[in-house]
Amino acid sequence: MDSLSLLADGFGAVLTPQNLLFAAIGVLLGTFVGVLPGIGPAMAVALLLPVTYGLDPVPAFIMFAGIYYGGMYGGSTTSILLNTPGESASVMTALEGNLMARAGRAAQALATAAIGSFIAGTIGTLLVVFFAPALASVAVEIGAPSYFALMVLAMFSVTSVLGGSVLRGFVALFLGLTIGLVGLDLNTGQPRLSFDQPLLADRIDVVVVAVGIFALGEALWVAAHLRRSPVRVIPVGRPWMDRSDWRRSWGPWLRGTAYGFPFGALPAGGAEIPTFLSYITEKRLAKRKGVDEFGKGAIEGVAGPEAANNASAAGTFVPLLALGLPVTATSAVMLAALQGYGIEPGPSLMTDQPELVWALLASLLIGNALLLVLNLPLAPVWAKLLRIPRPQLYAGILFFAALGAYATNLQAFDLFLLVVLGLLGLVMRRFGLPVLPLILGVILGPLMEQKLREAMAISDGEVSGLWSEPLAVVIYVVVALAVVAPLVLRRVRPAPAVVATEQDVRDEEESVR
Repeated sequence: MDSLSLLADGFGAVLTPQNLLFAAIGVLLGTFVGVLPGIGPAMAVALLLPVTYGLDPVPAFIMFAGIYYGGMYGGSTTSILLNTPGESASVMTALEGNLMARAGRAAQALATAAIGSFIAGTIGTLLVVFFAPALASVAVEIGAPSYFALMVLAMFSVTSVLGGSVLRGFVALFLGLTIGLVGLDLNTGQPRLSFDQPLLADRIDVVVVAVGIFALGEALWVAAHLRRSPVRVIPVGRPWMDRSDWRRSWGPWLRGTAYGFPFGALPAGGAEIPTFLSYITEKRLAKRKGVDEFGKGAIEGVAGPEAANNASAAGTFVPLLALGLPVTATSAVMLAALQGYGIEPGPSLMTDQPELVWALLASLLIGNALLLVLNLPLAPVWAKLLRIPRPQLYAGILFFAALGAYATNLQAFDLFLLVVLGLLGLVMRRFGLPVLPLILGVILGPLMEQKLREAMAISDGEVSGLWSEPLAVVIYVVVALAVVAPLVLRRVRPAPAVVATEQDVRDEEESVR
């Protein structure tokens, strides 16, 4: 009851016409900036922070919340419409969302992303309100061995189910892990795969990799086929979700929320793993139900990962407020904004400055609601971007992709990397290599190496330290079962008999000739 009364006081401070106007402005600005290809929510919040200078803390916080959720939704918009994720957590949304857009279902993909974001963000923020202290204490107890095991599970799950073959999936994962090795060794300080280039010492930024592989690779692939296929305008389709879309979305919304929030609450967490796991879960559930549209534009593949992404974004406020630990780039920008007002997040924050904390949490709920109210009607408007002919559309994508890559570090060298990665993306499309394992390797590779070294240091170099925690043991058992089960089932089930028809024989003879 204390939490409810304090939250009510926060709403009392926030719910004024002036503050609601600031929230609406924040949502619109965050969406407009976040929708630019290559610019994710972290960059959107960073670019718009100066807009809040000169405001009192409470109006500034509610504007922060609007910019934060608007930038998150803007990132999903570019992923769906232009196949250009602004951050690593939007990679999963691009897979099925862009296929839906090409099939004339862009408005439905944008709508399920907006509603899923609202549901997950609201539930996640309420969980922060009620369980932040307890969740923070649990999250701190999860050690390096368990986190390393979680990343092994994520890599295996994603790599083994995507692409035309498991081999191609692991080839793509190897490429991603290799890119993730570029830069200085965290322990020894020795350069790795940097080719004596000082600008590669700080590793290749994930945004540059994602924009190069997705946006530039997609643009080059389209350009290579424009002469063979006529230039056509992608249809927009119906503007609203029908009953079937609602029925197929509500389960992924809730499951994505359940995945996302615990990972966001981890002090070393983030939205990448839960979005990957949500995608894999929905794909397997769809296959069991016999309605698997994954690879053709499945709405479940948008609803689940988007809910996981936003639930994780809400969960990041647990370590941010309770421990003072920003676990994502966006929360790091938010921490800098809070410190600008003299607020130092940590264990004593809720007792030292409760008014500002509860005003911030109330602002998050209001900003999330305004995001739905303002952007749901705009989904058909955003979808009309697809009516732009492809040459002009992809010329704009290339401009904003280059702008986003350059703005990451303000280094012209990143434009060279963008071109190299774009060519790699083109080659991967040509030979049927899945893109996601590569991105996964780039994102999780360095973090996986860090957790591996921490676990080995704790155990004095003993390999047994990798399964020294119960959670790690459970995860490795799950991975082992996932490896062994298909082999056992293949031996138990008899191979289906294949009866060749006369037409098959004629086709085979014709191919031999």
